[in-house]
Amino acid sequence: MKTPQATTLHFIRLHRIHRVMHIIVMTSFLGLAVTGLPLKYSDSHWARNLVLFLGGFETAGNLHRFFAVVTFGYFLTHLGYLLHFFRCRSKEPFFQFLMGPESMVPNLKDLKDLWGNVKWFVGIGPRPNFDRWTYWEKFDYWAVFWGVGMIGISGLFLWFPTFFATFLPGWVLNIATVVHSDEALLATGFIFIFHYIHTHLRGEKFPLDPVIFTGSITEDEFRNERPAEYARLEREKRLETIYTHAPSLWLRLVAITVGISALALGIFMILLVIGSSFSKG
Repeated sequence: MKTPQATTLHFIRLHRIHRVMHIIVMTSFLGLAVTGLPLKYSDSHWARNLVLFLGGFETAGNLHRFFAVVTFGYFLTHLGYLLHFFRCRSKEPFFQFLMGPESMVPNLKDLKDLWGNVKWFVGIGPRPNFDRWTYWEKFDYWAVFWGVGMIGISGLFLWFPTFFATFLPGWVLNIATVVHSDEALLATGFIFIFHYIHTHLRGEKFPLDPVIFTGSITEDEFRNERPAEYARLEREKRLETIYTHAPSLWLRLVAITVGISALALGIFMILLVIGSSFSKG
């Protein structure tokens, strides 16, 4: 494959299926937060106004269940993708890939990178040489599995209480209520604060990292942010396989518009939650 004739080289970071999946995850998560948080803080003025804007509690509940179905849908789709990947696409032995640099499975290097990043933050060490995935990206990834499991299953209990009450004691539904409410609050707080900061609001990316929409990064970004991956692909002579052209103007505009809107909505929601928590205290 020939190098694109452009002033700045770009490299594929995320393929289309990953970008589409993230957009679905982002949309469904924001939908669940906007329709679910007002129920948890129903005694707050903002929550009542938001529910009225959505069309009432019944409509908000129906929208919440719709986004829940979308969540189960993308989760099952991703499991199917993983099965296809390991059966048809991965050229490495299964366990060798799981422990390799392109796997989302945490390994010893992630612990070293975490400690190295702490030292870098306080100015007593160099920045770690990150590979394909950073330790916080792996944490975000596995948090989805935890969240869909805990929040999703408890949500099903609350969605179909009569069915589950036929063979489970009533106190299980009480536990499901607490788990669903508190785990959902934890998830929204983590995404709207830590994920936003790690991904978008850090100095080198502020106010937005558009890669999740454009799918590509520049050579300078690649060298500075993923030096271990860049060196590995260069050593394996695989860099030329991921050359690409710069994203089009319309794609960059869509990325900025959608990304900033999602960031603003998430930050707005978490500020409302924090304000409600302090007012209760």
